Amino acid sequence: MRKSIAGLCWFTGLIILFSSCSQKKAGVSMTDAEILHQNQDLLTEVIIHDVFTPPVAARLYVYTSLASYEAMRHNKNGSASIAEQLSGFGKMPEPEKGKTYDYTLAATKAFFAVTRNVKVFSVDSLKAHEDVVYNTFKEKLDDSTYQRSVAFGDTIAKAILARARNDGYHLSRGKEKFLGSNDAGKWRPTPPDYLDGVEWCWNTMKTMVLDSASQYMPPRPPKYSTDSSSLFYKNAREVYAINKSLTEEQKTIARYWDDNPFVIEHSGHLMFGTKKITPGGHWMGIAAIAAKQTGADPVQVARGYALTAIALYDAFIACWDEKYRSNVVRPVTYINEHIDDKFVPFLQTPPFPEYTSGHSAITASASTVLAHIYGNNFAFRDTSDLRYIGMERNFNSFQEAAAEASISRVYGGIHYRTGVEAGAAQGKKVGELIIAKILK
Repeated sequence: MRKSIAGLCWFTGLIILFSSCSQKKAGVSMTDAEILHQNQDLLTEVIIHDVFTPPVAARLYVYTSLASYEAMRHNKNGSASIAEQLSGFGKMPEPEKGKTYDYTLAATKAFFAVTRNVKVFSVDSLKAHEDVVYNTFKEKLDDSTYQRSVAFGDTIAKAILARARNDGYHLSRGKEKFLGSNDAGKWRPTPPDYLDGVEWCWNTMKTMVLDSASQYMPPRPPKYSTDSSSLFYKNAREVYAINKSLTEEQKTIARYWDDNPFVIEHSGHLMFGTKKITPGGHWMGIAAIAAKQTGADPVQVARGYALTAIALYDAFIACWDEKYRSNVVRPVTYINEHIDDKFVPFLQTPPFPEYTSGHSAITASASTVLAHIYGNNFAFRDTSDLRYIGMERNFNSFQEAAAEASISRVYGGIHYRTGVEAGAAQGKKVGELIIAKILK
């Protein structure tokens, strides 16, 4: 039932979005920055509807955002290519000198050409949106400028997609299932649905700035033990104690940062799915808020999205590399076997190993990059998830938001403290590398 409602809400939202576009086309034109935000927003809607895993969603964000930026950057003299500073990309196409272009149109064309080919399934919704946008440009541009801009966007998309076709993604599809291990301390599928491990070979993906997936391998996790004096037992006991006495604020924080793209909920014999934003989508939303709050120009908007997406993408690769190397058992499994067999964590445990925390890694990476762009004390109201779960929160900085996202996983009963701390340290290093390689 809830899944059907979610789908209805999504399509209703698209109708409202297209109606809004038509109204603006007839009256006041949308700014270039608004068009870029709208493009990104629709991609997030499609990712939610199509239920991509968080790492795969980050891949969609990084290639589409790079395509948009590589076209849009020509709107401002001196804006350097980002793709050319990353691993695996060649020289980016340049516009013809002396010719007129609309770079917002080119960026939009590049964005959706990449979106279609990396790929999403809800292509019909994309076409409806694209038609509205392209018709708006047709009305205000002469035919040669329009055609030239569209062609340039296509050329950018092809250059981006050439890298995407050889990044390891297609080789990672169709792999045998990862069902964990029955060895003591090792991850195995968790209740209530006992799903196999998600994206277990994501460390084979070609990185953007990292030298390798294991460049920032974290310290070894605590040694597995059932001894009540051991660190491993104490970690599990802490998770158990916190979950047995959660405050309302802790529950709110856990729910707010859950960002589980597809939660299977159980009510008696009934099962229903709830779709939500991915953790990466949440931070792309925060990047949008920062851009709007500062009045960023279109090139800055596109640049902010691209850099945030790079931070998410490489942090996922680094984190997933460690998850399936150490293969640490989740709290629910350990607690059920050694502390309380009736324990149920506040949040549903995601289907992959515990160490390190993905939320902690990707939020630390993204927040480090965003703080470099917008400042260390950038206060904002996070409304990224408002339309999906009806919640919003205020933060005094990106780092504060990332720290809350990280500890929320302990409150949710799905990570040990050592897992979130190691993930945060790992992600911060990824973010700092992006700053050193691209932003300085």
